[in-house]
Amino acid sequence: MKIGVRSEDKSQWERRVPLVPGDLKALREGGIDAVVQASSHRAFGDDEFDRAGVPVQPDLGDCNIIIGIKEIPPAKLEAGKIYLFFPHVIKGQPGNMPMLRRLIELNSTLVDYERIVDEKNRRLIFFGRHAGLAGMINAIWSLGKRLEVEGVPSAFSRLKQARTYAELSGAQEDMARIAARIAAEGVPQTIHPLVVGFTGYGNVSQGAQEILDILPVQAISPAELKNVAHDRSRDTRVVYKVVFKEEDLVEPLAAGGAFDLDDYFRRGKGGYRSVFGRYLNDLTVLVNCVYWDERYPRLLTLEQCRSLWAPGRSPKLKVIGDISCDVNGSVECTVKPTEPGNPVYVYEPATGKVNDGFEGDGPVMMAVEILPSEIPRESSIDFSRVLNRFIPQLATADLSKSFADLDLPPELKRAMIVYKGELTPEYAYLKSALSR
Repeated sequence: MKIGVRSEDKSQWERRVPLVPGDLKALREGGIDAVVQASSHRAFGDDEFDRAGVPVQPDLGDCNIIIGIKEIPPAKLEAGKIYLFFPHVIKGQPGNMPMLRRLIELNSTLVDYERIVDEKNRRLIFFGRHAGLAGMINAIWSLGKRLEVEGVPSAFSRLKQARTYAELSGAQEDMARIAARIAAEGVPQTIHPLVVGFTGYGNVSQGAQEILDILPVQAISPAELKNVAHDRSRDTRVVYKVVFKEEDLVEPLAAGGAFDLDDYFRRGKGGYRSVFGRYLNDLTVLVNCVYWDERYPRLLTLEQCRSLWAPGRSPKLKVIGDISCDVNGSVECTVKPTEPGNPVYVYEPATGKVNDGFEGDGPVMMAVEILPSEIPRESSIDFSRVLNRFIPQLATADLSKSFADLDLPPELKRAMIVYKGELTPEYAYLKSALSR
């Protein structure tokens, strides 16, 4: 088996790589033939691979296993190959069904990173933490820009968009300088007390909190939020942080019913309703980090937005960093995703209009769809470190066997959506989406 790392072509902003030079070098030293496709925009230049002893070639036609990050255009898929990337097909996403159909037609094999999970269905390879890191940098940057538009000087104006830093450490250093200024001068009176709320507590939320915690932060509970958010006698040299868990976001429909996490995951909006609206006017910045699909109630609806930004009202909420970026999803005013070159817009609830940038009567929406690409080196290094240990097992497997007899680690086998042109048993349900 010869392995090839492809050059990403879905977006001009995609600069990540699934395997970094050092890890490809280790694979080659272990006896695996690994090469990389030439690229002019990758965060790791061709020269870095060359110095690591990894051959750089114009195409991957002679490779058996093709490894990438984002979806591959159907026209670029080749017969009989094994592909590893994020295909975004397991929900039957209509836009990616032509790609999946083509993989089947070509008798190819597809391994979905998202489905490389352990026995408890926990993802093992992900960019979640890095989405949180970049998303929080962009949310604080957005707050600074919004305050500038409102004529309010602040320490946050020092921060830049995540993608403009050569390395993550540059943003962290600027956050430390902001922290020093807040410790000395406090936050602007117009936004005091400054409260940042996080929905969720997983990898994405932890990454986002890692950035915020560089500031002089005091954690509070959702129960304390109302008293803290509007108490202007509090110390201005503190930024308040509140993390919302599922039991804070919803309540049972049945009067007097107790919240049960397993029951909520099972029944969703069939048994629970959102109560997140009670917190919305207590937050300065909302950072959304939770998984959502239509089985669950929304956190913030368009109707709630219209109420918050009704004529004559000036809500505390300035910025929504929707890292989850489900369009018209849990945060319904995320009406479109953005890209690093045009990362924010203001949603105006009264009219439904969207204004790119920071001006308008409504929340600033930061909804970049590929946030980890804004810190491409760091996110690639961590991703590669985990992926690298699965590659030798795939490269040395006997793929002449049937899927049932295939000898692969269960983590990899669970992630095979298609095997030699056929949907594997766990993903047979996708036949209905393919036929639409």
